[in-house]
This record gives sequence, structure tokens and C-alpha cells, in this order.
Amino acid sequence: MAMTTTSSRLTTTQYSFLSSTPCSPTTMAALPRRRRAGARYPRIQAIEFDQNTVVAITVGVVSVAAGIGIPIFYENQIDNSAKRDNNQPCFPCSGSGAQVCRFCTGAGTVTVVIGNGESEVSKCVNCDGIGSLTCTTCQGSGIQPRYLDRRNLSCRDL
Repeated sequence: MAMTTTSSRLTTTQYSFLSSTPCSPTTMAALPRRRRAGARYPRIQAIEFDQNTVVAITVGVVSVAAGIGIPIFYENQIDNSAKRDNNQPCFPCSGSGAQVCRFCTGAGTVTVVIGNGESEVSKCVNCDGIGSLTCTTCQGSGIQPRYLDRRNLSCRDL
């Protein structure tokens, strides 16, 4: 019986909301508050994210930013390069617009050794006997194209 009165006394002193006595301000802060009827307040709830979710969201945001930023960067570089003159001679052909044929080394003919000391001379099939080919870098203009000029990245042409 003595335990019952002690436990009931503990209950009423620890949990003052069970007693009819007024509460102190510190215990009032711990109590849930009632809202006024009709008043709505926004609720903020904490959302728990695990590490994989945070990584997935970060990758998604970075991918969207890169998908938007890289084409904008290239468009700006194309516009800026169009404003500047290009007078640099082509590196592979030294500004001539033609390259020496690699198959016949510029001779226009190819010598094929058949066997037993016999050889056959024929016209080069790569350059049709001319000995040179149009430069594939500058397309025969002799002017070195800029890096972005060689790529078709413009979205305006679509």
C-alpha cells in the first residue's frame, strides 16, 4: 500500500497534466498546444535521406546543369570565334591545300614486286596518278580551321 501512494505521488508530481493543480511555465512548453478552430499553420516535417538518395539527387542536379551549361558554352565559343579573323595556315599541308599521297609518296605510280625479280609499275589507285590529295583538315582552303569550326554543334540549324 505504501508503494501505491508513492507511485501515485510520483505520477502527479512528474506529470502535472494529470493533476488539477496549475502547471509551471517549463511544463507548459512540453505540453502539446491546441490550435484555434479554423486557423491553419504550415507543418514542417523532417524528411530522412540516406546517403544513396543524396548521391542520386546530386548526380541528377549536376547532370541537368551540365546538359544545359555545355551547349551554352559551345554556342558562345562559336559566336566569339566567328567574330575573329582566321589567317593561320593549315598545319598538315603547310597552307598549300594539298597533301602528298601516302600510298605512292607523291610519285603517282606504284611499283609492285611480283617475284623472280619481276616488278610491275602501275598508276596509283589512291590519288589516280596525281601524287597528291586534297587536304582533309582544311578541305583544300589552306587555312587551319578552328576546333569548333570542324564540329557541327549549332542547334540553330535544326
